[in-house]
Amino acid sequence: MEKSKSRNYMNPYLAGILLGLVVLAANFISGRGVGASGAIKSTIVAGVETIAPAHAAGNEFYDNFSKANAGKPIQNWLVFQMLGVIVGGFLSGVISRRLTWKVEHNPKIKSRTRLIFALIGGILFGLGSQLGRGCTSGSALSGMAVLSLGGFISMAAIFGTAFVLAYFFRKLWI
Repeated sequence: MEKSKSRNYMNPYLAGILLGLVVLAANFISGRGVGASGAIKSTIVAGVETIAPAHAAGNEFYDNFSKANAGKPIQNWLVFQMLGVIVGGFLSGVISRRLTWKVEHNPKIKSRTRLIFALIGGILFGLGSQLGRGCTSGSALSGMAVLSLGGFISMAAIFGTAFVLAYFFRKLWI
């Protein structure tokens, strides 16, 4: 029988403190909190302006977004934040020796099923972040950091929903 490898994850309390320090540093350095959904929006606006400039120029949303970012939406600081998240996640996996092509899932399901549900969850979370005017980081973490009632409500809604739905979807990862 194969021995299971011990996984060394960061202490969750230390990770929470470090995340809080990142939010504090973002507020101190940029005057804004953290958030990821704006980076995707910036990338999409830049893509539309490149591929279909006439469409972007005739659309109020693209025009307003581009003007707010000095006509260079791809240079929005959130795009660089997201690049840092991707590079940081990759480096974390390399340093902790957890970077593999293996998909972790319940033995009762296939990797494909796990990936399909992860994709669906990501799409739904992305749509929700646009409807809720921000992702978990922007709405909940940064909102709570400035003691916004909306931030606390967002965090309660996000984790409350996850807690309720976890029972039904637990076989996808346990």
